[in-house]
Amino acid sequence: MACLSPQTEIEPMPTLKRELGERHVRLIALGACIGVGLFLGSARAIEMAGPAILLAYLVGGLVILVIMRALGELAVHNPVAGSFSRYAHDYLGPLAGFLTGWNYWFALMVICVAEISAVAIYMDVWFPDTPRWLWALAALASMAAINLLAVKAFGEFEFWFALVKVITILGLILGGVGIIAFGLGNDGVATGIANLWRHDGFMPKGLEGVLMSLQLVMFAYFGTELIGLTAGETRRPETTIPRAIGSMFWRVMLFYVGALFVILSIYPWHGIGSGGSPFVLTFERLGIRTAAGLINFVVITAALSACNAAIFSTGRMLCALAEKGQAPALFGRTTASGVPRNALLLSLAVLLLGVLGNYLVPQQVFLWATAIVTFGAIWTWAVILLAQLRFRAGLSPEEHGRLGYPMWLWPWSSYLALAFLGLVLGVMGYFGELRMALYVGPGFLLGLAGVYYWLKN
Repeated sequence: MACLSPQTEIEPMPTLKRELGERHVRLIALGACIGVGLFLGSARAIEMAGPAILLAYLVGGLVILVIMRALGELAVHNPVAGSFSRYAHDYLGPLAGFLTGWNYWFALMVICVAEISAVAIYMDVWFPDTPRWLWALAALASMAAINLLAVKAFGEFEFWFALVKVITILGLILGGVGIIAFGLGNDGVATGIANLWRHDGFMPKGLEGVLMSLQLVMFAYFGTELIGLTAGETRRPETTIPRAIGSMFWRVMLFYVGALFVILSIYPWHGIGSGGSPFVLTFERLGIRTAAGLINFVVITAALSACNAAIFSTGRMLCALAEKGQAPALFGRTTASGVPRNALLLSLAVLLLGVLGNYLVPQQVFLWATAIVTFGAIWTWAVILLAQLRFRAGLSPEEHGRLGYPMWLWPWSSYLALAFLGLVLGVMGYFGELRMALYVGPGFLLGLAGVYYWLKN
């Protein structure tokens, strides 16, 4: 029993199944990076940068497009389970593969803790007398049940989870355009877009504010790399992956930049957050009196969707690590329906610590969890770029010409993306409130390196 390898067409033993279609892959990656960060965390990012937050999301999105294009080139050439962990192993060495796989698994564990904690926080709005840890446990149990079914069942659930978020954001954008251009819900008086510069200019906090916001912006984009992890279970990856990457960029730009453009045009930037969620305020202005309950439901769905996708990815990453001998062999085994059950059960057992956190420190666990993830994301993205550079360096000119999904402007696009990731790390080190991730992340990697050499010897 092992993970699916690209050379294997038929296996007598159970393997991961290629049962994810193009619509599943597109919505899985989109759903993973549109979580509670957009619905709630955007207010904090706006507070840091003002309307110029649009520039931060736009530049960050362009860098993510370069990273996803690099991953797409590798995934189309060699569509395997484990994705960037396998590519790190193959092109940067076994230690890099070990560190990347376990680091990503750890980051996803933290994301899951943050998301089930978010579910508990927002269920508290409706049921304030119920302990939060019960809602966290219920969220974890429901996502576990979905992931332990066949991968096609996971794909369907995630498709519909993500669709709820997509419809909500499209509703906000269309309704917001109606307010801006036609005065819907504003007695027919068009608001226009002057709020983008009316209150101390477009960049009221200066360049420093934009730089400070980069950490939150890049945290919001964490999850886009899930496209690579689906390659081992995707039908026709040579066509599905390129289409999914191309469409995902424009959709993320629409949902992040488009939604924030509408919100910042309708409301003065310095008042966003103090009057409640801008999503709630916009829908209420359009006459939807149940907007608070609606957005609360959508945020819960967003958290469940991100948690669902993260649990899926932890199982596949552990499975790939086991296949390379970097995790116990039992985690590489799959059920007859293609589910890496042992790997998923380990991840779920660790996630029970998140439930314990909601029992012991319900007020702090969400903030603690989200503070750790950004370093793990930057490490993963940097490894993707470095692996792609090393992969290209080993090809002949003829092989370059035969690539199915080549990187744009190689290698300069990869170098610029790496420089941007370095800038984000520098920003995190400069501003004290962001510095904690630079202690936890490298410390975890050093511990992993020690484990690697101990096991090797």
